[in-house]
Amino acid sequence: MDYYAIIVAGGFGNRMNNSIPKQFLLLEGKPVLMHTINAFHECVLNPEILVVLNKQMHPHWLSLCQEYGFTTPHKLVEGGEQRFFSVKNGLSEIEGEGIVAIHDAVRPLVSQALITQAFKVAEETGNCVTGITPTDSIRRITNEGTTQAFDRSEFILIQTPQVFDLNIIKKAYQSSYASNFSDDATVVESIGVTINMIAGERENIKITYPEDIEIASILIKKKRSS
Repeated sequence: MDYYAIIVAGGFGNRMNNSIPKQFLLLEGKPVLMHTINAFHECVLNPEILVVLNKQMHPHWLSLCQEYGFTTPHKLVEGGEQRFFSVKNGLSEIEGEGIVAIHDAVRPLVSQALITQAFKVAEETGNCVTGITPTDSIRRITNEGTTQAFDRSEFILIQTPQVFDLNIIKKAYQSSYASNFSDDATVVESIGVTINMIAGERENIKITYPEDIEIASILIKKKRSS
């Protein structure tokens, strides 16, 4: 079986209040994206790695690779206007059959154990999406501007990797773009496929706000010490 990983790194990270895209911010001495690529490179299934990045950022990324001596094998792919089109571009670079994991570039702490498990479940069932149960109470804002409480045990916070049989995910991405496609699971679900869930990891955080870099640094140091 052939395995692939599409790492989606197209965002500019406006919520970071930083002119540097969040995938390029330094985490423990090297850009976040390098940590993410290495996480998949170290997986025992040895997936081929494709990094989807805004074309304007390609030269900067290549210069970072040279600056930090980063030689982990990966293929650069041009990103699209929305995540949907970025993933679609990545899929178009893969020929034949196999299993593909799609992962956020700014989730650098994903473990090899979770990556491997997700690949294997997708190989057996056709797809696998990772997620965690919320620990906070949940309320929904209504159209009237009030809020309504929900039972948090009925909800899952979705993470990546999201892993799919290539035949299934490619068929799904032949669909026209829709604004409710919030992730790859919703795209696949739109063609009538049931989504299979496994438990994600609390430490598989998404670098979204400035304090997330500090949290990720603490978690990396903790992992090293253990």
